[in-house]
Amino acid sequence: MYTRRTVAVLVAAMLIPACGTAPTMTPVTSSPKPAFGQPAPADLIAAWDISIPASGAGLPAGGATAREGAAIYLQKCASCHGERGAGKPADPLVGGGGTLASKTPLRTVGSYWPFATTLFDYTRRAMPLNNPMSLTDNEVYAVSAYVLYLNGLLGEDDRLDALSLAKIRMPNRDGFVSDWPARR
Repeated sequence: MYTRRTVAVLVAAMLIPACGTAPTMTPVTSSPKPAFGQPAPADLIAAWDISIPASGAGLPAGGATAREGAAIYLQKCASCHGERGAGKPADPLVGGGGTLASKTPLRTVGSYWPFATTLFDYTRRAMPLNNPMSLTDNEVYAVSAYVLYLNGLLGEDDRLDALSLAKIRMPNRDGFVSDWPARR
């Protein structure tokens, strides 16, 4: 049993190719060149190459505490992740300890993510959702510190920076298999 709309779509799909002309074959040259513009200069590539591996190599200077991060989180993150990271409308960032092996696992920064450096990297590149890459490095350290604090992984007044962030051992660190063991 098809609806009228489904039948109309199927008929249109069959008729459209019959209405057009047969495609022509274009010879392939030995060295096709895409017409996408100019090659990106090295300094532009370097400016966008901000990925941080699990080891923390390449983390920027700066730092902050969870206490400093609380105000930034409330201003720039809470509208999506809820007050104190509880979630809604976006995923929760806090909780889920001991649930990964259950039928209803809660995958959060504290329960699922294997490296704290991933929190910094992802936050810096993708958050806030409505304005990615708008946070300063110190704000990213502050928000990361606050989320780690909410998960019980950092003290409220502990300074999070390039050295301390890479040393944080996440609860699910051994829950993943890495093909780069030297980067741990």
